Amino acid sequence: MAMSLSAAPVAKQHFERTQLSVDRLCYAIGDKAVLKDISVQFQPGSVTALLGPNGAGKSTLLKALCQEIPAARGSIRLGHCPLVDWPRAELAKSLAVLPQHASLTFPFKVHEVVAMGLYPLTLSQKEGQQLVTKWLSEVEIVHLAQRSYPTLSGGEKQRVQLARVLTQLSQSPFPPILLLDEPTSALDLAQQHKVLALAKNLAHKHAYTVIVVLHDLNQAARYSDRVIVLKQGEIVSEGSAKEALSAEIIRQVWDYEPEFIPAPQGGYPLIF
Repeated sequence: MAMSLSAAPVAKQHFERTQLSVDRLCYAIGDKAVLKDISVQFQPGSVTALLGPNGAGKSTLLKALCQEIPAARGSIRLGHCPLVDWPRAELAKSLAVLPQHASLTFPFKVHEVVAMGLYPLTLSQKEGQQLVTKWLSEVEIVHLAQRSYPTLSGGEKQRVQLARVLTQLSQSPFPPILLLDEPTSALDLAQQHKVLALAKNLAHKHAYTVIVVLHDLNQAARYSDRVIVLKQGEIVSEGSAKEALSAEIIRQVWDYEPEFIPAPQGGYPLIF
């Protein structure tokens, strides 16, 4: 149901490529460097997991990617265009973040919260309602549609917000960019895997660019195509889980001696 843009010819060029590129990005709080010369490219059709201990810079990088914070130095580009030059209304259709916590105390019904993702509205009322219903179903909360949002549990609220973000990105004219900041933190075990499986499906079948902050190394290995490990604001390893999560890297970054157990069905071994 994504709508095509009626943009000027020069603007259309900016939408032809959807690669998100970061070049020598730096960010500091006072005298403390939080991100140090981060250079990385995120490819459409893949899931990239950002890993690292508390304070490594994972969430800060995500905030920079969604322009919540300004870079002290460096640049971020989406396609051929610097991210800061994108029209805000157009960028909102194509790049969205699911934060760790979303503050909303007004007693909106669940379906009304999800429908917030439709604005600015480019769809008919019928198409908009179909999208809301679709994403309520995808995150398995159709039965909560008429509930008051503040009465929900933390995990239920997290899934409502995910449905809202996915509704927002459904209006993108090209495969969008989905940023997830610890999306499993409030979820029970089954829902953690369902949400990560949904993100992987969106990437592999619909060419979404998915960037997710995680703490669970096993979940990262299972659901991501690529892992980026940060420590003190710097990238210390990146690549497949096998490449980026060696025993030496885990010892160096987390100060922990890991034990690797062969996975029962093959694939990357489990880390304990």
